[in-house]
Amino acid sequence: MPEQPVPRMVNVAPERLAGWVDGFAARHGRPAVRASAGFVDLEAPDGARARVRLAWGPLPSDAEPLAALVASATRPRLVGALIVRRKAHAVGVFDGAELLAGRHGSHYVQGRTKAGGWSQQRYARRRANQAGRAFGAAAADAAEVLLPRVDSLEALVTGGDSAAVQAVLAEPVLERLRGAGLPQVGVFAVPDPNAGVLAGFPDVFRRVVIELNELA
Repeated sequence: MPEQPVPRMVNVAPERLAGWVDGFAARHGRPAVRASAGFVDLEAPDGARARVRLAWGPLPSDAEPLAALVASATRPRLVGALIVRRKAHAVGVFDGAELLAGRHGSHYVQGRTKAGGWSQQRYARRRANQAGRAFGAAAADAAEVLLPRVDSLEALVTGGDSAAVQAVLAEPVLERLRGAGLPQVGVFAVPDPNAGVLAGFPDVFRRVVIELNELA
């Protein structure tokens, strides 16, 4: 059985999406467009296909798909951001790409050890305790930054380590955030968060992800 081609993934800034779609049509011919709950599919006459991921949810059913796609991608949204790794965290509120409020912190969490027996168990318990304190500090900052605006947020975007993010969100102090029913977008891969990573996070979570076949 012949090996199936691996789709190519590209990331496009929202402000460049309309130009990217025009360029796709210019290169491959005017595409047929089909919108579903999670994607907009473009299929060109020459066989080139592009699948645009709808990170922010489905488009209005009565709208022209491409216009609605660009409008959805470029519309400024008020979102909460939570980035967590074991050794650092950052939280913020963004209006589009603008950071309205933010906080970040770093922690000491011991690395893994090659020791065996009781020593390994002692190190594991110490490491778990350090991680627990780190996640508690992250949750406290998230409560300070996100909860005052939780009723106005459209989504919660997350980054870092998935297990760490879920551990922070499970903290009791964030019960109101969990109960708000916000759509969660992510978890995006980012380095250990600091002020610069937080400020640049919109370049990550606002990007439009497009899957291309081998002809595109």
